Amino acid sequence: MNDIGFFLTHAWLIPGLPLLSFIIVGLFIRPRSPRAAAVVATLAVFASFICAGGVACEYLRTADGATLIPWHVEWLRYQEHLSVSAGVLVDPISVLLMIVVTLVSSLVHLYSIAYMHGEDGKGRFFTFLNLFTFSMLGLVTAPNLLQMFVCWELVGASSFLLIGYYFKKPEAVAASKKAFIVTRFADLGFLIGVIILAAYGYDSYMAAPVAGVEPLDFAYLTSSAFLDGFKLLPSIFAGVSLLTLSVLLLFIGAAGKSAMFPLHIWLPDAMEGPTPVSALIHAATMVVAGVYLVARMFPVFALSATALMVVAAVGTFTCLFAALIGCAQNDMKRVLAFSTLSQLGYMMLALGVASSSHPLGYSASMFHLFTHAFFKALLFLCAGCAIHAVHSNNIWEMGGLRRKMPITHACFLIATLAIAGVFPLAGFWSKDEILVATLSSGHHLIFGMALIVAGLTAFYMSRVYFVCFWGEPQSHGASHAHEAPLLMLIPLIVLAILSVVGGRIPVPEYVHFGVATLAHEASWMVPAAGSAMAAIGIFSAWLLYVKNSDLRDTIVGRISWVYIVVRQKFYIDEVYLFITKRIIFRYIAAPATWFDRYVVDGGVNLAGLGTRGLGRGLSYIQTGQVQTYGLWIVGGVILLFVWMA
Repeated sequence: MNDIGFFLTHAWLIPGLPLLSFIIVGLFIRPRSPRAAAVVATLAVFASFICAGGVACEYLRTADGATLIPWHVEWLRYQEHLSVSAGVLVDPISVLLMIVVTLVSSLVHLYSIAYMHGEDGKGRFFTFLNLFTFSMLGLVTAPNLLQMFVCWELVGASSFLLIGYYFKKPEAVAASKKAFIVTRFADLGFLIGVIILAAYGYDSYMAAPVAGVEPLDFAYLTSSAFLDGFKLLPSIFAGVSLLTLSVLLLFIGAAGKSAMFPLHIWLPDAMEGPTPVSALIHAATMVVAGVYLVARMFPVFALSATALMVVAAVGTFTCLFAALIGCAQNDMKRVLAFSTLSQLGYMMLALGVASSSHPLGYSASMFHLFTHAFFKALLFLCAGCAIHAVHSNNIWEMGGLRRKMPITHACFLIATLAIAGVFPLAGFWSKDEILVATLSSGHHLIFGMALIVAGLTAFYMSRVYFVCFWGEPQSHGASHAHEAPLLMLIPLIVLAILSVVGGRIPVPEYVHFGVATLAHEASWMVPAAGSAMAAIGIFSAWLLYVKNSDLRDTIVGRISWVYIVVRQKFYIDEVYLFITKRIIFRYIAAPATWFDRYVVDGGVNLAGLGTRGLGRGLSYIQTGQVQTYGLWIVGGVILLFVWMA
């Protein structure tokens, strides 16, 4: 394309460079030099970030919010009017995700060079990290549902490889399998939803072809040519239309990938992977894919009030449920994992309260996705520094780290205040926008729940901060902790700066549904209420974990059974194990195994035995001896005469 700049013309380099690095590093460099593999893999992702920055600058300067596909190639052709292209879609939401994914991934790659020093399989780690980055970039730049689904599955496969990186550790192997299996069940819903949209999209397209697009393109699936007919389809059962059914099936896939309740159980266990993997999964890749899917297909979701209500309800419950659990966890990374669940719930509820007439929740969700990527990546990387120094994930084995690790302490404090929504850090602006969107759209109950979650978030993050960085060292590792290497500190400093200033980047002005609506036009009472809840949460954590530990012990003693239930994550994992082992395995899997072994295999074995028996019987006839054949001839003649008589 001659009318656009170099970076837009070569936008395919953004996912292409990590893919090329994955192939070269995996096949040629990794076996020879793990260090060189780390450097090449990191440089490739940094180059991809530069390309993403160039695309963003050129797009904002020239495209004026238009949807562009600067590169595409025919991938699959089923028949004359049905084909699918692979390509790169450039619009406001994909540009936002390109920047987030490449920036966070490049910093995680840089951090990992030092963090993974001396690890066996370091080259393998960077190979998989490149594959993960390519998969997510292929997903966010997909111009159609099929490419998105393929990259969606690649994200799942690469996360399986990274979570199970320590494959000699049984817990890591179990966690990787758990993540893969749970998300596969959710992806079945996604696939069925894709099939429904593809089937109707093809019929609609054939009835009125649209030049320049294909039936599975997002440009067509979100166009009036498709939506005007789709929303008029009659109900198929119990008042549920095909439109509602299809978007709810898409949401099942999104809920699995973004770990919404009740498909959340894989995400805390995913902490068994290396900490940089946790940072990448939680901040910029896998878990935000579900939010991105709902946002990408939001014009379809907006046609179904039922679907939006489900999205809002699931998001609201998840953010409160996860925040409560985060208050009682003692593993530093697991607290951050439940924090991610809670913040993803925030993003989902914002999308759920949005609508065509009140779209502020859409831009608020994308704004929070943007800011959350920075302070959540910072939290995980700081946690990695602390764990690397103390050699323990348990917050009660840390303590006093602010004196031992001053830079890590300052960065963790910034990230804690940012996620708590303290003015003027990044989290304040995006959380404020979600609260305004929720209240102004008339969802007062959801607003109240979101406000409570804001206070809980400030409490459990301040709890981790005070326990880990204040007081006295609580273990030998904490007493001898030291600051992380420079390569690990550079990403922390960059992310800390972004966690401070990221909220002033006017994301809602560029990424919106319909006409841009700004939260700052609303009353000052909402941000004041959010800040008050953050202050209450921080003060409560200081009071219980710094000022008066006896009060904490008294409270826990009086509600011990509640505390145990919350610490055990409401026994949801145990419920899953009971259903799986006691019901599915015993009453479904066992009969199916019996049927397969004795009916299916038995039928095949019986056919084989019958054939062998028939052959053995015929062998007595076909002996090759003249005397035997003569006997059969004489016997046959005698029988023939007897029969004729």
